[in-house]
Amino acid sequence: MTIGFDNEQYIRIQSEHIRERIAAFGNKLYLEFGGKLFDDYHASRVLPGFKPDSKLAMLTQLRDRLEIIIVISALDIEKNKVRQDLGITYDEDVLRLREEFMARDFLVSSVVITHYSGQRSADAYRMRLERQGIRVYYHYTIDGYPHNVELIASDEGFGKNDFVPTSRELVVVTAPGPGSGKMAVCLSQLYNEHARGRNAGYAKFETFPVWNLPLKHPVNVAYEAATADLNDVNMIDPFHLEAYQKTAVNYNRDIEIYPVLDALFTSIHGSNPYKSPTDMGVNMVGFCISDEEVCKEASKQEIIRRYFAALNRLAKGDCNDQEIKKLAMLQKQVGINTAYRRTTVAARERKEQSLGNASAAIELPDGTIITAEASALLGSSAALLLNVIKHIAGIDHHERLLPANMIEPIQHTKISFLHGRNPRLHTDEVLVALSVRSLQDDNCRRALEALPMLNGCQMHSTVMLSEVDTKTFKKLGVDLTCDPSRS
Repeated sequence: MTIGFDNEQYIRIQSEHIRERIAAFGNKLYLEFGGKLFDDYHASRVLPGFKPDSKLAMLTQLRDRLEIIIVISALDIEKNKVRQDLGITYDEDVLRLREEFMARDFLVSSVVITHYSGQRSADAYRMRLERQGIRVYYHYTIDGYPHNVELIASDEGFGKNDFVPTSRELVVVTAPGPGSGKMAVCLSQLYNEHARGRNAGYAKFETFPVWNLPLKHPVNVAYEAATADLNDVNMIDPFHLEAYQKTAVNYNRDIEIYPVLDALFTSIHGSNPYKSPTDMGVNMVGFCISDEEVCKEASKQEIIRRYFAALNRLAKGDCNDQEIKKLAMLQKQVGINTAYRRTTVAARERKEQSLGNASAAIELPDGTIITAEASALLGSSAALLLNVIKHIAGIDHHERLLPANMIEPIQHTKISFLHGRNPRLHTDEVLVALSVRSLQDDNCRRALEALPMLNGCQMHSTVMLSEVDTKTFKKLGVDLTCDPSRS
């Protein structure tokens, strides 16, 4: 993978910038943390060199000064909302996040249940957490939030919420996903700190859009593609432009809510320390791009991947035409279409040459493209996996790593005993078979040792892959796209 982002510089200057913001507010800062604190694979794809746990590594520099509050909405508990990337409910993810943070020696002080209005499911969840020794607080639904500023900034608004005791200078407020109420928790804490005669500040951490890159920069357009289902739109921050005569990029929801936040800050503190929504942010990602062309190219690939992902969801009935149209428009904004993705073209050409067989293609870091098609023994993705690791390991293409007399008994077991319908081997089955043979066959051993070289490679399939194949390539670090077809 060609690097376009300086991760070490990012960790250094980002943690220093947060220290400066803490000091600016008298050493008490509530930091709303948007996006993923770890496993941020979107950032690592569009900014090659950004490590998925970079933000957590950055916070590690401040570990002794911070504590974490995890927020979950009672509405999400009630409807068992699921995190699509992990396949677990938000209430389970709160516990997962807490364990992940504590395993890294972070202080997780409490959980706040927002949008509370007496839901029995929220009460049961609170009891469950408290039995585990976790402190839990309620923040209530406020009529007219966020526009009824007079009510919100009163004893019947924020004043009605449970005050969450904190002991450290930096309080990171995070959640399993969007819409959990992180900002409201931060502002409620400011109100209640002020009511107790204590000063505290608020800041927001969002990696994207990158405020100091151009509006139509591919990195920022890739963020719009990632949030196409939410219909987020990148915009020039008009408040920043008016205050400083400088262009800065933000997104519609932050810009729309800023006048309300301005009124709330003024109501709580008497004045607002921020002149624009961009001012509220602490993101330094834009200063750590080391090769802009690399990041532009990576972002274009991400936009296409998001388009294919949406097409696949549409085929399954989990998406709508508007999302597809927006993603198509975003591709045009950066001057690309699906043919820009070399593996897409190669896979479709292989399918045409094979008279319609399902096919797949993968691009290696040096630009080499390897293709494969489905056979009676192997699915196209399994065949491709064998072809590419043979190429990397320098094994002759005609060498049979898995002979037919080894594959056929596996197929018999799948169909006769496990009652499967597809006899072709999946990628995980191929890897298991290779592992068994590697004990006696040196080529199989060498082929398996080539697997780490697939990390960061681009791949396309002319058919939607099974869940097991998709997960296998994800674990190998392969960036996969599929045509919205089952055959």
